[in-house]
Amino acid sequence: MSITYKNKENTLVCNLNKDISSCNIKDFVKELDSKINEIDQTDSKDRKPLTVKLLAQELQTLPDMFTVIIYFLKAKNPDGKLIIKCNPETEQKLMEHVSSNCTLILENNNRSINLLSNKVYSPPEEFEKFSHVSSLSHYTDVYNESITDPEAFWGKQAKSELVWNKPFSKTHEWNSPDAKWFIDGKLNVSYNCLDVHLQDKADKTAIIWEGEPGGPEEQRTLTYRELHKQTCEFANALKALGISKGDRVGIYMPMIPEAAVAMLACSRIGAIHSVVFSGFSSLSLADRMKDCQAKLVITCDGMYRRGSVLNLKEIVDSALEMGDKDGIKYVETVEKTIVFRRAHNEIEMTPERDIFWEDAIKLEQKSSDLEFFDSETPLFILYTSGSTSKPKGVIHSSAGYLLGAKLTHKYIFDIKDSDIYWCTADIGWITGHSYVVYGPLANGATIFMYEGSLDTPDFSRAWDMVERHKISILYTAPTAIRMFMSKGEEWVNRHDLSSLRLLGSVGEPISPSVWMWFHEHIGKAKCPIVDTWWQTETGSIMISPLPGAVPTKPGSATLPFFGVDAQVVSENGNKQKNCNLGKLVLRRPWPSMFRGIWNDRKRFLDYWNNGNNYYNTGDNAVLDESGYFWIPGRNDDVLNIAGHRVSTAEVESVLVKHDSVAEAAVTGKADPVKGNALVAFVKLMPNVDHCSGLEQTLRNYIGTELGAILKPERIVIVNDLPKTRSGKIMRRVLKQVANCKKIEGDFSTIENRKVLDELNALAM
Repeated sequence: MSITYKNKENTLVCNLNKDISSCNIKDFVKELDSKINEIDQTDSKDRKPLTVKLLAQELQTLPDMFTVIIYFLKAKNPDGKLIIKCNPETEQKLMEHVSSNCTLILENNNRSINLLSNKVYSPPEEFEKFSHVSSLSHYTDVYNESITDPEAFWGKQAKSELVWNKPFSKTHEWNSPDAKWFIDGKLNVSYNCLDVHLQDKADKTAIIWEGEPGGPEEQRTLTYRELHKQTCEFANALKALGISKGDRVGIYMPMIPEAAVAMLACSRIGAIHSVVFSGFSSLSLADRMKDCQAKLVITCDGMYRRGSVLNLKEIVDSALEMGDKDGIKYVETVEKTIVFRRAHNEIEMTPERDIFWEDAIKLEQKSSDLEFFDSETPLFILYTSGSTSKPKGVIHSSAGYLLGAKLTHKYIFDIKDSDIYWCTADIGWITGHSYVVYGPLANGATIFMYEGSLDTPDFSRAWDMVERHKISILYTAPTAIRMFMSKGEEWVNRHDLSSLRLLGSVGEPISPSVWMWFHEHIGKAKCPIVDTWWQTETGSIMISPLPGAVPTKPGSATLPFFGVDAQVVSENGNKQKNCNLGKLVLRRPWPSMFRGIWNDRKRFLDYWNNGNNYYNTGDNAVLDESGYFWIPGRNDDVLNIAGHRVSTAEVESVLVKHDSVAEAAVTGKADPVKGNALVAFVKLMPNVDHCSGLEQTLRNYIGTELGAILKPERIVIVNDLPKTRSGKIMRRVLKQVANCKKIEGDFSTIENRKVLDELNALAM
């Protein structure tokens, strides 16, 4: 690579050689920065704006980080001209990779074209007209207000969005890392989700439910009046069984309305619920119930999953009966178990401990007035994975959490009274808490809930339900979208998806190509897409476009939500320059932030233990010239190979573009010379046979696309990748396998446990 300055023409010519990689691009950008600074210092007033030519005719690879050069130059030299001369192959790759609102000029074969000006999607005019926030200037005004005077902003939102039994005296107190919001105020979360709607929405449908087996008998609807009645009955049942404020209640249930009823009933009486994903093993359930010292567990006889019945009650029994050789129980605190009859499979009931749901609500209970609780009363504990095998019990409060969930759901999904809203997340994850139950119900929305797998009995199921139930908002994970992409458009094209008006993405970064497929084939190029970034710890969405106000860029989560002070910083905590990769941090408290880790103060402090008094999200990010956030993945997805920092996501993104590859996950293997070597685990497309030489073909493909240094040491073809039901690849598993270690730790989150046997048998 070389940089030459032509003084008379005021042109900087940058020649990129064919061996360019992500590693040396960073050094190149530093040199480029220095050269432009030098020119600026000697520049005369009459000189025209600087022209930069990128010569890439010989470029044979296109690392994703090549876009950093483009973003950098547009930010560094906004009034100048950027000209890219490249071969047709590189031109096509630029069209696929770069997503920016800047106009780039490509000069190939004596022609110039505007590159990617069509890759910025403005809100549709009709959508914009009726949105809660209807212009970028409107968003900017409200956002600036929320940042300059957060005390006034959040106080105003809490008063207008929530119903208080006792008004709060102060908006918040912050003694890092501890926060308190809406001090001295009292409310009831269940009341805010149900009772407030009884006057004007009592007969509106709150939940539409469909079970996996399908058919009319597997469909139910609940109005707000009915949901309120069932919640009150079950809250009384919990009281009759001795549950009161502060007691922990485990919920181990599938996606059925009663799971929401159980959560709302707990919040109604001040009990702290801890929902455990119904795909977890008995040991995982026992670990969580032991850690939070649960007093009662709510479950079902069974649930349907991919055409079979899973005996949930048996798993609960196993968890509660675990003990050591001396007969001392592992979980000693659980006194009662409530069982809802869902699948009507054969189960065993333990006398004195187990009671059926329908019998529990018949227990005598003296009527009592609705209680209201302090704003900081814990609402739930939700366990999430971390860097160790021990899950973290994230604690969320009542008022602050509810305000965050309600407000983000209202504005980001632009919720209307006529919408049928479907979030495909399981109720056992934070997305299910915030955007299946609390946020939507607080807004009086109609929720669609589905029990089973999106591909059962075939890949038409999701689109059939969208068509039949006239779903207007679909919020799902990129993993699900990629699954449908790999099966082709035929399954989608069988159904009328015209009811959809808004799409959403959650759980992991969405690549531009997946974003475009979602936009074109599901949204039919008319639905805005809200790509949302947030975490279990944040409680609600932090970064996302507002669909009627913010233009979108495929692959970018765009701009922060109101009151969210997000920043990209370097390793030493300084603000990172635009277009440079850094750490994503949140610089001030927000109402829905978690209040701690249950029984683990040290792990809570680690989030802020950085000397800069900000919350470290653990994610990497790039801020582009428009102030848009691009969040490629975790800090720990970056490896050091022969002195070069390499993003595994970059290798994965190229692998999945190969016609033979459906999914890929890349991890590191310790190497005595390089420090790390790459190992790629690949799942093939259904129509591709595992033929001899395929691994080497894929290795060579990576070498061609990204450069020899990023060629994986080994490609491993697998039948499936270890993933949670939410779609996240469990890289901890793959890392152990790649480093010749037996799989150990809490891996019960894996949906297909057979994949563990296959991976354990692999000899690295």
